[in-house]
Amino acid sequence: MKVVIIKYNAGNIQSVKFALDRLGVDAIVSADPEVIKGADKIIFPGVGEASTTMEYLIKTGLDKLIKELTQPVLGICLGMQLMCQWSEEGDTSCLGIFDEKVRLFRPKQGEEFITKVPHMGWNCITDLKEGIFDQSLEGAYVYFVHSYYAAKGEHTSAVCDYILPFSAALQKDNFYATQFHPEKSGDIGSKILKNFIEL
Repeated sequence: MKVVIIKYNAGNIQSVKFALDRLGVDAIVSADPEVIKGADKIIFPGVGEASTTMEYLIKTGLDKLIKELTQPVLGICLGMQLMCQWSEEGDTSCLGIFDEKVRLFRPKQGEEFITKVPHMGWNCITDLKEGIFDQSLEGAYVYFVHSYYAAKGEHTSAVCDYILPFSAALQKDNFYATQFHPEKSGDIGSKILKNFIEL
């Protein structure tokens, strides 16, 4: 099986590769369109800022390529946000694979010291839908680091509650995405990555 991690101007690619190595999956890191199109599974990770990253994707043609992929694709963190319709970060038009919009967390007045932004650390996921999840993962704790969130919508496949309920994961057709970092989520994250590889 050929697994490709899309190489672009967003961090966290090596962490994802190491997590796949631990599963015995020898992934290729590449920005080559032919290599990406020839993969069985594709991972689109990311840590960074939405507007500059979208500019890079458009400049390199990766924006069109990602939308046209027909094999299973997994977006992680910024990768998931860029797969949405729009991000408040830089007022950015994104890939539009998912209809959901991405907004900045805003703590309720008087709760700024209780609920800090970014949302950082371990939190549980609920309301799971099949795909990369199974019911044994209901209520499991996974690792988040983000200031922006995708609203709940028709493509929500897992929910997390921090300040408000938001999409911890999305799924539509062959596109899967997690706001949390499976590569940093221990055994639970490894299981989710394994479920994706075995789709």
